[in-house]
Amino acid sequence: MALQPKSALARARACIRIESEALHATARSLGAEFVATARAVEAAARGGHKLIFSGVGKSAHIAEKLTGTFNSTGVSSCFLDATQALHGDLGLCAAGDLALLLSNSGQTEEILRLVPVLKRFGVKLVAFTSHPESDLAQNADYRLLYRVRREACPLALAPTASTTAALALGDALAMVLLEARGLTRDDFAQFHPAGNLGRVLLLRVRDIMRTADRLPVAPDTVSTQEAILAMTKAKSGSIALVSPRTGKLTGILTDGDFRRSALTGPDFLRQPVAAFMTRRPKTVREEALGVEALRLFERHKIDDLIVINARGQPVGLIDGQDLPKLKIV
Repeated sequence: MALQPKSALARARACIRIESEALHATARSLGAEFVATARAVEAAARGGHKLIFSGVGKSAHIAEKLTGTFNSTGVSSCFLDATQALHGDLGLCAAGDLALLLSNSGQTEEILRLVPVLKRFGVKLVAFTSHPESDLAQNADYRLLYRVRREACPLALAPTASTTAALALGDALAMVLLEARGLTRDDFAQFHPAGNLGRVLLLRVRDIMRTADRLPVAPDTVSTQEAILAMTKAKSGSIALVSPRTGKLTGILTDGDFRRSALTGPDFLRQPVAAFMTRRPKTVREEALGVEALRLFERHKIDDLIVINARGQPVGLIDGQDLPKLKIV
């Protein structure tokens, strides 16, 4: 049967609604058991132990994804193939580890076989399931429960809403732990050194700022005309103005300031630039991360950001137009 646009869109929307219902139901159901599991994960990580994720079928895919998520946030994790575990892979288990066993039904045979074996190794168990009455849930030390009223599959066969809810709940657990452990952008960057993500997260302001001839700087005693000429020569939309005595930043003149100064009268170019500059402009230190500069641009809706050193002297300039070229945004 040929695909019909209207029926296809209706089915797609119904699928998303059903999965959304599972997410909302899971969120509403969270309580003391979630907190207890989060504390168990935190204790394992603090004690230098690892998380062991295992599942079969689609649950295995979710388990592998969550393994990667926790590793990327600094919580040592691994995936244990439920079948291979009974043929030698249990060697990766150690007392104090915490195993999160994924099974939507809580009755998956391969997973249930792991329960007594892992306990013998001194590994605590988390039943990651939607069925609190299942054998897995009843025999685990902790329970991570999600709520799924129905699957989005019209045949009620393909795991859809259940896998979505399990993934979201696992992500929620990871984010709770990330915040509780005080993970910073610097910490996160250490676990993502390769690819564009790592490059962006590790980029420092000093790596992206304009310097030398592209950084217009002038004493705050010059005329507005002199300041504008220096800006034009550097092909910049702003100029850093400094104290002639200390070299410390005292203000900034932007294109916007220049246009407003023209409204004061025909002799505005002869006026001292200090009459029109913006005092106490937003600044950033040269050793700051590039993403910190991005946050300043977004928060204060500015076009240019002066970079200063420890003495408060301008050493660089970030133009908002440079950020997309560097793929920070």
